[in-house]
Amino acid sequence: MTLMASIKELLDEYSLSMSNICGQGYDGASNMRGELNDLRNLIMRNNPYAYYVHCFAHQLQLTLVVVAKENCECAKFFMHLRIVLNVIGSSCKRMDMVREVQARKVLEALELGEIESGQGLNQELSLGRPGDTRWGSHFKSISNLTILFPTIIEVLMKIRSSSKCVDDRAKAQIAIDHLESFDFIFMLHLMKVIFGYTNDLCQTLQRRYQDIVNAMTIVDMTKDNLQIMRDDGWDNFVDMISDFCAKYDIEVPNMDGCYAPPGRSKRFLDKVTNLHRFRVDMFMSVIDKQIQELRSRFDETSMELLLCMACLNPDNLFSSFDKKKLLKLAKFYPKEFSSFDIEALTFQLDIYITNMRKDSRFHHLKNIGELSAKLIETNKQVSYPIVCLLLKLVLILPVATTSVERVFSSMTFVKNKLRNRLGDKLLNHCLVTFIERDFFVQVSDDDIINRFQNLKSRRMVLD
Repeated sequence: MTLMASIKELLDEYSLSMSNICGQGYDGASNMRGELNDLRNLIMRNNPYAYYVHCFAHQLQLTLVVVAKENCECAKFFMHLRIVLNVIGSSCKRMDMVREVQARKVLEALELGEIESGQGLNQELSLGRPGDTRWGSHFKSISNLTILFPTIIEVLMKIRSSSKCVDDRAKAQIAIDHLESFDFIFMLHLMKVIFGYTNDLCQTLQRRYQDIVNAMTIVDMTKDNLQIMRDDGWDNFVDMISDFCAKYDIEVPNMDGCYAPPGRSKRFLDKVTNLHRFRVDMFMSVIDKQIQELRSRFDETSMELLLCMACLNPDNLFSSFDKKKLLKLAKFYPKEFSSFDIEALTFQLDIYITNMRKDSRFHHLKNIGELSAKLIETNKQVSYPIVCLLLKLVLILPVATTSVERVFSSMTFVKNKLRNRLGDKLLNHCLVTFIERDFFVQVSDDDIINRFQNLKSRRMVLD
């Protein structure tokens, strides 16, 4: 209610009505997009057409984190991974040991012809800790751990044998036990495959200017690939893990045998076979959870809204144009488009697309923003008022980019420990100049000085 009151106060300040809101896009916390008295539902009670679409890149990251935290096996895997990374990365000396061992192994592999040399190959890898708000960090950490696996084992063994601190030797031994267990190797490869499938989608959704159709296609392809892996990928997945274990002398359990948890009592687990434990409880369970989260967060309403919006894209001579979807988009907003407007739009779209494809001035446009500017420049907004109204609605819904999330990240640079007492007005001004620095860099120093000088009379003229 407090957030609702603040938004209403801000809109009233600029003589705007909450009934005219046509979209919502903000953080996915429970007080923002929950099920009952959240901000999303409070606004939609007054305006049911204020559709909420969360930042897609943030949604994907939340999906990955949900899988990591809610599934017990995933949670244990990341807990063990954190232990390994803490032991290895606790000092610069140990990181230097990793670099030295890895460099030696690369030279040995080059001499044996196991790897090739060339520009960009065999570069130094790091073991950064995965962060919930750093997109793609999980995939990078797990991939590097897979590549550096023998190096990490060797460094941990050196720590265990040569460290003067008993605690360090004990932690190194615990880390080795985790790394060389089949459960850890199994989950390591499972997370690598899942994050690998979602990595392209994650990178695509982070781009500042996003092709909505392409983004939606990748979302569907990611779901399909995960479903195919779940249904038909078990045998290939087990073969991949078996080859990895054979390479590093890790024991592979008999899948028909009874599951024995490493280092834990059997009483807390049901008596099941290794096949049931690894395939059903871990492999299928984790993938099902991932698919479920993707489907719930990328819901049909949001995706349909975006796909309809993408039909206005002028790229490649308006190849994405679809009259039926644009009429459907107009029906999402009955307050803006009456039944008469819908009928008029049916004919106006035919004339509009014919004109656009024949007019050479519109042939090289790349996005909806350029299309809007060109329509104003050529005064064609007068000829196609209903199409331009539809275009305005699309322009004020930047739901497929990470612009909002980038603003949150920018706040950490502006309001830091040295500026922790900034007032709201000064903070807003600093944020605008920082976030829109590409625009403000074009403003000359003389214009700024003159603007400041003219605010009020000064005792002296600024140079």
